[in-house]
Amino acid sequence: MPGHAGGEFTDDEMLGGRLRILQPAKGHRASIDAVLLAAAIPAAPGELALEGGAGVGTASLCLARRVAGLSVDALEIDPELAALAQENAARNGLGDAIEVFCGDINSPPYRITPNRYHHVFINPPFLRPDRNNIPPNAGRAAARMEGGAGLRDWIKFAVTMARPSGCVTLIHRMDRLDDVLAALKGRAGGCVIFPLWPGGGKPAKLFLLRAYKGNEAPLTLLPGLVLHETGTKYSRAAEEVLRHGGALHFAG
Repeated sequence: MPGHAGGEFTDDEMLGGRLRILQPAKGHRASIDAVLLAAAIPAAPGELALEGGAGVGTASLCLARRVAGLSVDALEIDPELAALAQENAARNGLGDAIEVFCGDINSPPYRITPNRYHHVFINPPFLRPDRNNIPPNAGRAAARMEGGAGLRDWIKFAVTMARPSGCVTLIHRMDRLDDVLAALKGRAGGCVIFPLWPGGGKPAKLFLLRAYKGNEAPLTLLPGLVLHETGTKYSRAAEEVLRHGGALHFAG
């Protein structure tokens, strides 16, 4: 594939070939995190969703592919990635469903307006720069390390953009759960936590979370999803999401 300012592209299959994603060959790459995030959003046809920090659009594309008739706005700060996200939408026949905007969550474009969206979903940078080594690749560092926008900024953005009683969905590291809940306090509640277990009896490193704007219901902890049966083989439930585009059902 021809290059761009950051290097070469790759053309990769997602959802068992249901999507094809152009992305930079080096730097931050689309992962199962985006697919799992999209699968956790309880969207319905006719609704409006917003992704903050869309990258090349993987989560938005997975969601739009699963929920026909859904409209998705995607916000990405990097102009090259934003252009790729819009191209990915078009080449997958989802150009009418997804509109990509280039901008910062701390100062979003005027068309990204508060109190508008049925669903807002984010996969914010997991790591604090004061506690972790910064990845040498600039693209990977921007995706993984908190920079100009910290975790509280990401969550404030998501809740602000959600309509009253709207749903905020995110994926994050289990060791940041306290930080996530603290940032949501007073903004959104009715939190539902869905751990992602690696398998083999290992502790969960990641979790998915739903919260609802203006809700004051108590927190619910669900059993979650076991990703692997043995070794690197995905569990049947994980395969349904990662290969076949299925939804994650948040039921206890």
